Amino acid sequence: MKSSYSYRQIWKITFPIILGLMAQSIMITLDTAFLGRVGEVALGASALGGLLYLALVMVGQGFGIGSQIIIGRRNGEKNYREIGTISDHNTLILLAMSVVMFVILWLYASQFLKSFIRSEAVYNATCEFLKYRKWGIFFGFLNIGFSAFFVGTVRTRYISIATLIMAVVNFVLDYVLIFGKWGFPEMGVAGAGIASSIAEATATIFYFIVIFTKKNRDSYGIFRFRKTDWVLTRKIFNISGPIMLQHMISFSSWFIFFMIIEQMGEHDLAVSNIARSIYILLMIPIIGFTQTTSSLVSNLIGNEEQEQVIPLIKKIVTMSFVLTLLMIAANLLIPRQIISIYTSDITLINDTIPVLYVICIALVMFSVSLIMFSGVSGTGNTRITLLIDFVTLTMYLAMAYLLAVVFKTAIAGVWFTEAFYFFCMGVMSFIYLRSGKWKYKKI
Repeated sequence: MKSSYSYRQIWKITFPIILGLMAQSIMITLDTAFLGRVGEVALGASALGGLLYLALVMVGQGFGIGSQIIIGRRNGEKNYREIGTISDHNTLILLAMSVVMFVILWLYASQFLKSFIRSEAVYNATCEFLKYRKWGIFFGFLNIGFSAFFVGTVRTRYISIATLIMAVVNFVLDYVLIFGKWGFPEMGVAGAGIASSIAEATATIFYFIVIFTKKNRDSYGIFRFRKTDWVLTRKIFNISGPIMLQHMISFSSWFIFFMIIEQMGEHDLAVSNIARSIYILLMIPIIGFTQTTSSLVSNLIGNEEQEQVIPLIKKIVTMSFVLTLLMIAANLLIPRQIISIYTSDITLINDTIPVLYVICIALVMFSVSLIMFSGVSGTGNTRITLLIDFVTLTMYLAMAYLLAVVFKTAIAGVWFTEAFYFFCMGVMSFIYLRSGKWKYKKI
């Protein structure tokens, strides 16, 4: 493991992660693009159902990032055998967590949604979407564990292949099941839920094949499932626990944000769903850089190269910022053409354009702030990241409520809360990194 990373090496590690992160985003984008031809109610339902699903999946994602940090530290220490033990524990814990999340969706999702959604049509369609989407949660959680293993060991190319498989399967099944092609019934929003769940299952099958046919079992001792190591389990949860809570709070807050927008009406919700889909796609490269940041920071500290951490973060911030500027340039030049991918409704297109401009501003903040935030996470100080996120999200939701409900601001104005959120996150992360208190954190 090299302790100094060039821009080329960082990109080589990050690019497959970016492709891997496209998994959920591709499914959301495909669902939105297809359901945009069905109607505003279907668009709103897929937005709310997808966000509720993601809020629960992100609890597992938080656990995966925490274990990825530990795997990265062990990889830097060249303690490869323990990586397999950590991965085995991850698999069992994530499976147990997926069962809990499935039961929550099964028993409580409809009652929860009923309390927030004003439109009866949107409520019924959201429940129909989740009826089938919830079955994918088992595979989604397993995929998180596999991703943690490959990112932590800096072998990310397998994530790219899994994502490609998932995207192709989801595209074909969306087309067939939403519109009723090739002899299948026309299922609308329910078809989108089925397609996404099956697509996640295909990625899980691919990961299992890789684990059992490559040298991973011999080199890392993965899938040996030895006796449970409770000391290791506690260590994983000590690092992962704050990140799990942080992710749950973050995505729950975004779900609440959309609940606030739902109070503004079905049209504003449809506009926001289109904007959200574009926003998530534009986020993917930045989030890819964040996973690289946390993994490489952990590897460097494991190799006792703390002085390389800040230079590494500076390099990744530069790459993230430049790539983001290139991406938003396309949005500013051809916004109407981009939005028309999701809908042919002229009114929807016109009303989404101002929101698209606002999210471009938010992305500039995002490209810098989230890298620094992930640098803090990679040091193992996950309680600090939880504190930063809790404070910023509290201000974020308060501002969103005031703008949308109290002052009844136009939808584009409500979306300015995204830029405010990332600005606050960046300032707090910068202050902590500059303090140097993270340098000798043991995990």
